Amino acid sequence: MTQTIGFIGLGMMGHGMAKNLLAKGFALRFAAHRSRATLQDLLDAGAKEVDNRADLVRGADAVILCVTGSPQVEDVVYGKDGLLAAAGRGLTVIDTSTAEPGSSTRIRNDFAERGVTFIDAPLTRTPKEAEEGRLNTMVGAAPEDFERVRPILAAYCENIFHVGPSGHGHVIKLIYNMMAMTTAAMIAEATAAAAKSGVSVQKLFEVTSAGGVNSGIFQWLLGRALQGDMAGLKFTIANGQKDLRYFTHLTESLPTTSFLAEAAHQSFVLAANLGLGDRFIPSLLQAQEQINNVQILPR
Repeated sequence: MTQTIGFIGLGMMGHGMAKNLLAKGFALRFAAHRSRATLQDLLDAGAKEVDNRADLVRGADAVILCVTGSPQVEDVVYGKDGLLAAAGRGLTVIDTSTAEPGSSTRIRNDFAERGVTFIDAPLTRTPKEAEEGRLNTMVGAAPEDFERVRPILAAYCENIFHVGPSGHGHVIKLIYNMMAMTTAAMIAEATAAAAKSGVSVQKLFEVTSAGGVNSGIFQWLLGRALQGDMAGLKFTIANGQKDLRYFTHLTESLPTTSFLAEAAHQSFVLAANLGLGDRFIPSLLQAQEQINNVQILPR
């Protein structure tokens, strides 16, 4: 039987996920989205638009949330026309956002009281892989719930990791993003020092590319930026700032030390305060240019 999926959040990542669900034979319905620019191809492929959350969940096997973070998830769940009030017993809600574990625990418990299963399945990779159906996901769920949703996740994911019980997906995602964002901040700061000292940034790139410090983040950030492409890492500075803040909240609750994450977070705060929050991660280089009065990127 064809499963019906409700979808909330058809942004840069959500559009590709929804497209691949339709291509793999799932019936899809979505709530009205603030941007209509990317909806027509989904409608042409058979997706149905609904006006409210009650219609979104009626008869649905699962609902996927693909929004920015905990405030947005909480608004979807608890706000006007909220999913918590609309959801019926037996529904599964799959949260693909990068969220605060404490918020997710509260939501999971509130859904459980209504007989609804709440699964955390945050994502890695970029909108390009979302369109290709090649995302990675780390899933926090009971084993039986994981097996039940695996075919849904496989519609838009290349690699599916069952990382433990409910909540562990969001924790690992925060740790993963902390490593990625801290690396990005380090690369931008190091590149500024090279440029200020008169060292060729291109030569720094070549040397690093041949050594152990090379990484995907390094290539997407500095390698692409040196070619004039500031969208090599399609993740905004504001989102990086948010994820580092979530990580430091996590470490405070454990508690564990987070010296490097705190420093990286402040680099992102600074870049956002310079007006670069809506730009992609490579614009950390532009923030370094401004605060150090140095030219890093070719003009």
